[in-house]
Amino acid sequence: MTPSQHRVTPSRRHFMLRSAAVALVGAAGCVVASWPGGTEETDAATGTDSTQAVPLASRESVMQIVAHPDDDLFFMNPDTSHSLRSGRPMTSVYVTSGEADGVNAPGRATAGHPMPPADRARYAEARQNGIRAAYAQMATGDKTSPWTRVSIPTTGGGTAELDTLQAHSQINLVWIQLREAREMYKDVPHSLRGLWNGQIPSLEPFPASGTPAKPISYTKDQLVDVLVGLMRRFRPTHIRTLDPTPAREGVRHQIIDHQDHVFSARFAQAALQKYAATSGHPNFTVQTYLGYNTSYLPHTLDKAGADAKAETVKTYAWMDPKDNHCGSQAGCGDRKVSNRPYGNNWAQSVRYSRANSTSWLQPGQDGGLWAFGVLDQKLAVWHKSAGTNDTWAAPRLLAADGLLDTGLTSVRLPDGRIAVFGTCTHLGQGAAYRREVVTTVQQRPGGDFGPFRALGSPPQIGAGALSDLSAPAVAVDGSGRLTAFVRGGDLRLYQIGQDATGKWSAWGDLGGAGLHGDPAATTDHAGRVHVVAATPKSVLTWAQAKPGAPLPVRPQPSGLPATTVSGLSVCADDDGVRVFFRKPDSGAVQTAVLDGSGRPVVIDLGGVGGYGAVGLCGLAIAGRGPDGTLGTTLMSSGAPQWTTAELLISGAPAGVRTGSDGFLTAVGLDAKLYWARTSEAGSPEWKLAPG
Repeated sequence: MTPSQHRVTPSRRHFMLRSAAVALVGAAGCVVASWPGGTEETDAATGTDSTQAVPLASRESVMQIVAHPDDDLFFMNPDTSHSLRSGRPMTSVYVTSGEADGVNAPGRATAGHPMPPADRARYAEARQNGIRAAYAQMATGDKTSPWTRVSIPTTGGGTAELDTLQAHSQINLVWIQLREAREMYKDVPHSLRGLWNGQIPSLEPFPASGTPAKPISYTKDQLVDVLVGLMRRFRPTHIRTLDPTPAREGVRHQIIDHQDHVFSARFAQAALQKYAATSGHPNFTVQTYLGYNTSYLPHTLDKAGADAKAETVKTYAWMDPKDNHCGSQAGCGDRKVSNRPYGNNWAQSVRYSRANSTSWLQPGQDGGLWAFGVLDQKLAVWHKSAGTNDTWAAPRLLAADGLLDTGLTSVRLPDGRIAVFGTCTHLGQGAAYRREVVTTVQQRPGGDFGPFRALGSPPQIGAGALSDLSAPAVAVDGSGRLTAFVRGGDLRLYQIGQDATGKWSAWGDLGGAGLHGDPAATTDHAGRVHVVAATPKSVLTWAQAKPGAPLPVRPQPSGLPATTVSGLSVCADDDGVRVFFRKPDSGAVQTAVLDGSGRPVVIDLGGVGGYGAVGLCGLAIAGRGPDGTLGTTLMSSGAPQWTTAELLISGAPAGVRTGSDGFLTAVGLDAKLYWARTSEAGSPEWKLAPG
């Protein structure tokens, strides 16, 4: 990328009419830089090049815990393939055998094409064969690259199967092989849900044919211990699971996800809680992914990304049953998905739940920096004092009453203190499993953070909605009133506010319908709070009439087009706010100003496509590119060019300005903080903070 030699702040009229521009978020709002020669709908694939990668010594070890073979391929990819190709350790754990009805064939029987006989054990083996081929192809380019298969001991005297890719011994698959529910939604006792909720004392295994392991039945506590044992063996620094609390969808407003997805994620949560209490483990981060729900949402990947993802599924699906490349009589893959390798709009997207905030970095009153993340299910606080020659202190961890979820937001209060907000999960059976909003505040400006305070949650998000709750968005208006906003499991927006005396209100309903992802909030230059939240078709907005006034109980349409619904960013801009979002089926970053003056003009910022939210500061923009790595671009006199840091990240980057300096931060999959100063000439140089 050619670095910018100067900074331009053109008028909004020039911004809208003449340039593909980027608005960069600072502590006081947006700073706008022009990229001459662009258009209002620049093709993200043109005029943009990536320069050389910046070498970083990231040492992550990733663990994926899923219910069935193919959950990772459909819902975690392309992140799975990015990790495999990084050359760093990755282990995927499959809790059930995924035996289903045992029929390894696409579609239904037709005249002349009868269905093969049901054989659950052989179907489970065929799915294992398909996963091994898919992982081998992603890692080596050769689906026949061989594996070593052994059994390893687990809790209670049983064993699990461990497969290791011979060409890359850091890549492992673990098969626990418990019985799957065999029903997507129906409450059947012999299932992970039944085991979690105490309907059965233990869940029986269902061994795949040909496995070297001898799996056994596990109680709830034993299954948790099995997962803890695997964590101790592989020492992950980043754990991926599916969403333990999916939202309701569709006309019937039903939970649209497989029950095994939900409860494998809850068992992973319980195991992580126990693992975090053990000594000697590395710090870890957690990322959860939407499952079936993503079918109803705009695509996050461009065509090339979706096609590449589907090609991996095709390898798993054993598209040509005459090709017995695995040498198994059970079959070399899962023929059930061979007639739909894109799934139900699954290959076209990857979507995180509660990990899209770009407001987790704050400037201190003294010019220092405070960054906030979730390590070991606790709040991690990194601090760089002012005038310390770019030295960061190691993170300090603060526990909440419960498990702190991924996805934090922060805000600086009028007196200079910083407040951090997140959600916390309380594990339990049935309705005892719940999520609530929590907050902690500095006891004085620049000082330590006090204990967490629980703010509860809207009553409409209870057990009937599986306790789905977005990450919070927070803003302080010109009167000093602090308000937090969340999306509930009923896909509406809720608020809770604090008055000048520190008293919190009850939760209030702000309406909206069909909201997805996390809301975003900011305060404009007049001191009015604005909130934005996405639907599959557009973005809805709420705005105060004046500081101190209540927000309307009904949203206003923004006039914006459809977005990918996750990863909205917002900042003050003249008389309104500027919103950043990703374009569906492209991943290009787009922006528009919302000021109530008419239909907003959408500016396509060009650059490489990607997914997830982008972090912005006074001189640069950072986000995940199509290959998953952290990309950064400075303002340029020509088309933007991106520098890749070869760093895979957890969540989204964040950025702020302090005086003339801009700073960007990101958390790597090694659970370490990385940062870059953007006031230097040339491309921002990403550095590792201590810890």
